[in-house]
Amino acid sequence: MQPQATLLIGLQASGKSTFYVQQFLHSHVRINLDMLRTQHREQTLIACCLELRQSFVIDRMNLERNRRSGYIQAAQAAGFRIEGYLLESNLAACLERNRQRTGKQHIPELAIRGSFKKLELPSLAEGFERLWYVRQLPAHQFQVTPWEEQ
Repeated sequence: MQPQATLLIGLQASGKSTFYVQQFLHSHVRINLDMLRTQHREQTLIACCLELRQSFVIDRMNLERNRRSGYIQAAQAAGFRIEGYLLESNLAACLERNRQRTGKQHIPELAIRGSFKKLELPSLAEGFERLWYVRQLPAHQFQVTPWEEQ
């Protein structure tokens, strides 16, 4: 079976990490810069997944095409199937969910607003084999539908 590289795309507090746990925890390595703390560690773990042909998820905002392109190019070169999941990034909803966070999980509102301005919608032309749109429902549930490019 062809390994998969998955990019989660969305604002802070859009549900990316919760979605990872529900959908990919038992099948994909989670690559999360908040946990790894350095770009070097992130790149090392990605290289290891590519070499071992281990499916992985990039659990970051991935808001801009140029930010996503490095992951996509590396995965394509290694023969991985590449999918993207755009998590609904409604600014008001993300700000409200962020208000419920405490400690290091709470993000300054200004940072979320700044991120919202950077969001570039994904496209199959970037190298994704498939794109999905993820809506967060009540009680930490998600609805996943094929992404219809705008």
